[in-house]
Amino acid sequence: MSELNLILLGPPGSGKGTQGERLQEDFRLPYYATGDILRSAVKEGTEIGLKAKEYMDRGDLVPDEVIIEIIGERVQREEAQDGFILDGFPRTVPQSEALGKEMEDLERKLSAALLIEVSDEEVVRRLGGRRTCAANGHVFHIEFNPPKEEGVCDLDGSELLVRDDDRPEVIKRRLQQFHEKTSPLAAYYDEKGILQHVDGDRPPDVVADEIRGTLATIRREEEI
Repeated sequence: MSELNLILLGPPGSGKGTQGERLQEDFRLPYYATGDILRSAVKEGTEIGLKAKEYMDRGDLVPDEVIIEIIGERVQREEAQDGFILDGFPRTVPQSEALGKEMEDLERKLSAALLIEVSDEEVVRRLGGRRTCAANGHVFHIEFNPPKEEGVCDLDGSELLVRDDDRPEVIKRRLQQFHEKTSPLAAYYDEKGILQHVDGDRPPDVVADEIRGTLATIRREEEI
């Protein structure tokens, strides 16, 4: 069976994390969220991890070439020999080009870029309804998972707050930035012939079924 190398794209609140976890379970592939693998590389004290730490300690953004090097190191590990799921990178066309060059150097290729599309209204509904426990970070939602008592955490009784990045004005700004950066990125992968559109406005189980069907079709086409 050929390897399955996937990129997850989508706006904040689109469910990339949820679908990434399901793909990880379904296909037994490592799920690489960029922030997590950066922190892991720093914790492991690898040469490239120490390089990334220098930037992070200064409060600077880690340069693309360092992130690419960390991703390249990860996908060469035994755990990623059958493929991987990448979430959070690339975010721009230059990053996509750099990732493509790294994959070529490793004699591997991307199988699909899955764009989970969710309307702006749905993103605001999902993120704007979140409430986070002040004491321990437990997350509730006023519509999907409401607390028994409004404004109070079921688990420890502390106050439930709206995080700064879940405020409507911040959500709209994040969406604007996403649209500005992702439209060219989607076009880039569409031109490469690997972009797959996924309707993310539906329930997570339905979205997961569509993704499985899409990947099954890709694999059948590879076998022809």
